[in-house]
Formats: sequence, structure tokens, C-alpha cells
Amino acid sequence: MAGLPMDQRDGWIWFDGELKPWKDAKIHVLTHGLHYASSVFEGERAYGGEIFKSREHSERLIRSAAMLDMPFPYSVDEIEAAKRLVLEKNGLVDAYVRPVAWRGSEELSVPARNNKVHVAIAAWVWPSYFSVEEKLKGIRLEWSKWKRPSPETIPSAAKAAGLYMICTLSKDAAMANGYADALMLDYRGYVAEATGANVFFIKGKEITTPTPDCFLNGITRQTLIALAKENGYTVTERHILPEELGQFDECFLTGTAAEVTPVSLIGDVTFTPGEGCRTLIDAYAAAVQPKQVAAAE
Repeated sequence: MAGLPMDQRDGWIWFDGELKPWKDAKIHVLTHGLHYASSVFEGERAYGGEIFKSREHSERLIRSAAMLDMPFPYSVDEIEAAKRLVLEKNGLVDAYVRPVAWRGSEELSVPARNNKVHVAIAAWVWPSYFSVEEKLKGIRLEWSKWKRPSPETIPSAAKAAGLYMICTLSKDAAMANGYADALMLDYRGYVAEATGANVFFIKGKEITTPTPDCFLNGITRQTLIALAKENGYTVTERHILPEELGQFDECFLTGTAAEVTPVSLIGDVTFTPGEGCRTLIDAYAAAVQPKQVAAAE
């Protein structure tokens, strides 16, 4: 995402029910969402002109807003139509799509019931980070000093902006130390997730992944669990202690941006991306582009 600043790009953004020129899609500096994190969002990818699991993302956006007590002003169908319009207006086929909802600037105080909920949708070109060959080298992760909090302290099932502050701190620190990302523990000391992706471990034909009881159960995560089972793997969701990682052979991350990204190192534990990672990279690539697969057949 380096290069031209996000606010200086050209194109169109859907903003509260209408298309606006990209550079005119602005909010006031005293917006509640900026000061108190009353904001939820989605990260989605369009492949071949079709947004993968689009409706599931729209449903989760509205569900996240409800968890933050934000009355959502549009239906799932309206959000779906708006996303298609944004892709069409911007002439995009393969793109990243970002819907976001936030409370406005009517009042600036902790309570927010008098603040209007706004919604915007933007899309831009954001290619995969690596080729399959590069991915299979694996990325290096360090342990984050920040932990995912208890669900009793924050609505952890929501894709809420405030939940990502410790992710920003963790990833910035990891990159400053020469790593690609950080792996976070939860408040109990179990393995949780990376800063913007879920984590899986492979040993033979068995895959183990942390139980998402205090962090987001990603849509890509759920997709990979289904694909793994279709490809002959057993999948176990359970609490994993950091000292268990040495028993696994392979590791990978999943997320809209990460897609399926193998890991070669977590702290001082090494992994060798192999058959499992390659199988799931290929399976996911086929799943997200059904039109191209059907045409090839």
C-alpha cells in the first residue's frame, strides 16, 4: 500500500448512498469515530470482477455495527449493490474492497446515541504480496508483547477499529526488528493470531488452529477449514500453548490480505513450508476464482 497517499488518489467512493470523487470523500476532524473508535469495517477482495464471500462480509459488517450499538442505515442488499457499483465505476476487476461505518460529528463525548452512523465503500488495486514460489519460502514472525484481551473487556467478535490498535503496535515493532509480522497470545497465554490474520499449524494430515473465542473468526479462516477438510486433512480447533509449536511441521496465516501465507519462523521455532501449504494455497486460489476455474475445465 506504499506509494501515492490514500487521500490523493483518483476514483470514486460510495459515501452515504452516493458516489463521490475520491478526493472529496472527507469527514470532520471532530468525528466521533476518530476520537472514540466507534467504527467497524471489512476487508474484501474481488477476483475476476467478483467479490469473494461478499455477502458474508456485508452481513458481518452489519453484525459488527450492532455489537457496537451502531444502528446500521443500510440493508445487506443495499451494501451489496453499492460494492458492485464501486467496482464498476472505478473500472476494477481484481481489487481490494473496504467498507467502513462510523459515528459522525454531531456531538463529541463518550455517549454517542445522537451521532449519525455513516457508511463508505472504497476499492483499489492491491495485488497479492508474493508469487507461490516466494510464499513457500515462508515469512518470519516475532512474538508480540501485546495480548488479545478477554471478550469481557471488548466485543472481540466484531471487526471493530479499536481492536486493531494493538495490532498496529505489534506489527510496527516486528517490522522494525526485521520480521514480517507478529504473533499474539491471548489474555490467558494461549496462541491467538497474527496482527491481521489467523494462524494454522500442520503435522502430516492434521491441522490445528486456535479456538477463536477472543479474536475474530475470520471468513478466510472458515474457508480454509472447509478447504482443508475437502483435501483430506483433519482440522482441530483448540487452545494452543506457545511451547507446543515445536511439534508442528508447517505453519500458515490466512486473511483477506494475506490469503494463504506460509510461515518459516515464529520466535525461535522454525517451520518448513511444504506439501500442506502448497495444497492449501492452490485450493484457495481455485476457490476465489470460480469463473476462471470453470472456464479452464
